[in-house]
Amino acid sequence: MRIGELSRRSGVPVPTIKYYLREGLLAAGELTSPNQARYGPGHERRLRLIRALLDVGGLPLAAIGEVLRAMDDPGQPVHKVLGAAADRVTPTGGEAAGPDLEDAREEVAELVRRRGWQADERGTAAESLAGVLCALRRAGHGGYIDLLDVYADAAEPIARADLDYVQRRVAREDLVESVVVGTVLGEAMFGALRRLAHIDVSFRRFESPEHLSGPVGPVGPVGPVGSVGPVGSVGPVGPVEPVEPGGSGGGGEVAGGAGGTRGAEGSDAAEEPGGTEGSGGADGGAAGA
Repeated sequence: MRIGELSRRSGVPVPTIKYYLREGLLAAGELTSPNQARYGPGHERRLRLIRALLDVGGLPLAAIGEVLRAMDDPGQPVHKVLGAAADRVTPTGGEAAGPDLEDAREEVAELVRRRGWQADERGTAAESLAGVLCALRRAGHGGYIDLLDVYADAAEPIARADLDYVQRRVAREDLVESVVVGTVLGEAMFGALRRLAHIDVSFRRFESPEHLSGPVGPVGPVGPVGSVGPVGSVGPVGPVEPVEPGGSGGGGEVAGGAGGTRGAEGSDAAEEPGGTEGSGGADGGAAGA
């Protein structure tokens, strides 16, 4: 494919692809003319990896270049590639040398020994952890350090799951790429999951209806029902109003109306036989025919 198609398929602009080519992050394509080259699926795959490490993993281009060079070196063991990726992800520095940092380093070394981890006690990750311990104490939250083993208990199964995923790959290219992706993007994934868990636990503890309303207290006893008082006496009935003489006329009108209704019903009934006779004549005519 030409560079324009590579750009469309990968989502990376052409000027950016040319920059990656100049910086050695992306291998050159196969020349088809003095100023044109053909690119393959491997170039598209590498571009997607670079963008993932840059946009999601947060690695600077210089660090990405170092990781990619370790990936492309066939003499590098997979464990070394993992270390190269981890070293680029882990922040270092920021803590001045002194007694506090030395104490923190010793705490980290003791943690590594206590858990039997096969890790360098003065490696990049250990130095980063020592710096975190110093920062916690300086911020007045040294008690957070008591959670070290809780964090370590959570980290071990995650690390095993990461490497289980890596070992499914057979080809070295797939293997080392999955190591880098699992290290860099796995770090971002775990951080996002931890934040989601924080939101959930925080809501359940501080914002749930049970927390806001508090526990419902016991219902108090019901008091005794009061006695019913005596029924009062009924007063005298008032005088009955006389009925107007013309009041019954309405009844006569109703009766007359009923009579009129009956007359109408009689006329309806009288018309029905005539209709029947007519139909009988028609039947007779049909029979005669």
